[in-house]
Amino acid sequence: MEDKIRAHLTIEGRVHGVCFRAFVRDIARRSDVRGWVKNLSNGDVEAVLEGAKKDVGVVVANCYKGPPGSLVTNVSIKWEDYTGSASPFSIVY
Repeated sequence: MEDKIRAHLTIEGRVHGVCFRAFVRDIARRSDVRGWVKNLSNGDVEAVLEGAKKDVGVVVANCYKGPPGSLVTNVSIKWEDYTGSASPFSIVY
C-alpha cells in the first residue's frame, strides 16, 4: 500500500483571474487527489491536498507552474498528518 500524505499549500504570485483554482481542481481530480482550493483575500491561493504521495506530488509540481497567464512567485508547503477525511476535490468560494 502506497504512503498517503497531506499537503497544505499557499501559492503566491499572479494567481487570481487566471483560472488557477480550476487548473488545480482538474489536475487533482485526474490524479485522484482529494481536498480543496480557494482564493485568499490577499491575492494568494490556498489548497489542501490528500492522497497517495506520488499523486499529491503531481499536483504540487503543477502548482509551481500554474495555468497560462499565471506567474507563480512562491509556493509554501506545510506537510501535515494524513487524515483521510478530505472530500472529493473542489473549489471553495
